[in-house]
Parts: sequence; C-alpha cells; structure tokens
Amino acid sequence: MEGMDTPRVLVVGYDDAELLDIACVTTTLDAVRHIDPRLGYDLTLATPGGRTITCSTGLVLNAQATLERVRGPIGTLVVSGGLGHLSAAKDERLVGHVRRLARESERVASLCTGASVLAAAGLLDGRRATTHWRFAQELAEAYPRVEVDSRPIWVQDGNVYTAAGVTSALDLALSFIEADFGADMARWVSRAMVTYLHRPGNQAQMSMFTAAPAADNGLVRKVADHVAERLDADLSTAALAAFARVSPRHLTRLFQADLKQTPGRFVRRARVTAAAQLLTTTDLPVARVAPKCGFASAEALRQAFTREYGMAPSRYRAVASTAA
Repeated sequence: MEGMDTPRVLVVGYDDAELLDIACVTTTLDAVRHIDPRLGYDLTLATPGGRTITCSTGLVLNAQATLERVRGPIGTLVVSGGLGHLSAAKDERLVGHVRRLARESERVASLCTGASVLAAAGLLDGRRATTHWRFAQELAEAYPRVEVDSRPIWVQDGNVYTAAGVTSALDLALSFIEADFGADMARWVSRAMVTYLHRPGNQAQMSMFTAAPAADNGLVRKVADHVAERLDADLSTAALAAFARVSPRHLTRLFQADLKQTPGRFVRRARVTAAAQLLTTTDLPVARVAPKCGFASAEALRQAFTREYGMAPSRYRAVASTAA
C-alpha cells in the first residue's frame, strides 16, 4: 500500500465472534513476515472497551486495543463475523466507531456475518455484498439497500470487501497480500497455508449436491432435490409441475414465495453451479461438462456461465483450479 511501509490491519472483535474468521485472516497475513522478515503487517485486535471477548467456541481472546480509542490512518479495517453479529449490529457505539474508522481506512472488509455490522453502519448501502449463504436472506431483508449475493466466496465493491466467512477469509487475505506485496508473495503464502492460490471471489460458496436449498416448503424442497439429482433431464417448469402434481402457475408461486426466484431461474443457477463444480474438480472438457449439467451445447453453457460468473468456463477453470 502506498504511503505505508507496514500496512496496518485492525480486526474488530466482539463477544460470540467466530474464532476461525479472526484466525484465518490474521494468520494468513502474518505469514508474510515469516517468508520475508523485511515485510509484513501490523495486526491489532480491537474490542469494545478493550475487553476480552469470548468466541462462539468458548475460547477467550485478549484485545490489543480499545476500539473507542483507535485512530487512523488504517490500511485495512476488518470486522469479524460470528453468532454475536446481531447484537454487535445493534450496538450503536460499536457500529458508530466502525463507521468512523471506515472513513480513516484504505480498505474496509467484513467476514461472514460481520457484513451485518457494516450494513448497520451504512457502509454497504448501494453496494453488492456477500455473507455466509445461511444468513444471506436475513441480511437482505434487514438491509434492503444492500445488494446481497449469496453465491461468491468474497465480493469487492470499491474499497469495501465482504467475504462469506470461515475459510473464505483466507482467500480474501490472499487477495490483500497480492495487492500489497505482489503475486509471488501471495503464492508463497498460499504454499505455507497449504491452500489454493487463490480461489476467485466469484467462486460459488457451495455445491448444489452438498447443500440443501434454503426452502421451508416441503414441496419446494422435493422439487429442488429432484433438480439437483437430474440436471441433465427435462427440468422445464411444466415438467417440474407435473413431477410435483401441481400447475406450473402454482409451482411458480411456491418458488417465488419460498426461494424468491422462479423454478426456471433456480434450475439455471443449479446447472451453472454444478458446471463450476465439475470444472474445478475434474479434467472433463467443457463440451462434456455441458450435457452433464443439462446444457444443450458448450456454447449454451458458456453464455449461461458468463452471465452468472462474469467469465467464460475455460477462464474460470484456469483461475479457480490454479494450485499453489
């Protein structure tokens, strides 16, 4: 970062924060100085009142700074997530100081449900942001001015970054290292961390085959499971309605009410997500991935994939599968 010999990183914690959120980003950033002692980050954990915090695991962390007393400039402000995010977002003093410090920071970031704190501070208004997929709908409903996207593992909008949480904090930290110290350093850190270099932010958080859809309605869940198991079948709304033994119009109403999307949209996202999974876990050519995921041709997959992920399948494979 320009003007900062040792980039200053301030991590904001609170009771019931997720320890892995904090550890992933701090341990990854700290690896820089072990690789090159001339470089590194100035890492500080700040809490309200400078108090110790009890993480959701029950482990206790000592603060290094009192949040209310911290002053800028700050290279990167990071707000951790965790089960205590709702209480943190309702804490006007905590939120106020995050808002103040954001004005004095070059980068502002949240991990997992820490997005709630940034949203409460108004820092995500009019911005695209992500959070853990389980809490995405809750965030969207609580803060309608935020464009919540539950699919990517991390999102950048201007100088504000949001990550899906837990291990995605590592990916976000690697992107910071690459920006601050170059791609070679990021590669060395990724080797030290025994991880990929590095998953692109728009890589999907979860696979359709391993994560149950967030549906409350039993019929919607049944249809969603049917889709995930038969991506290469006829999954038109009419065919799905026939499977569910309801009218297409009624099925559409159920999907809109429960999943906030039409059956057709759900199927397209399921197919593209499955394609992304195959692209990064197999050597199958795109021409063979396409029919397995229900696309009529490689070109149809390319068009749908580009709309969903902003890049062609071949480019996605090259970036997401690059091993350290």
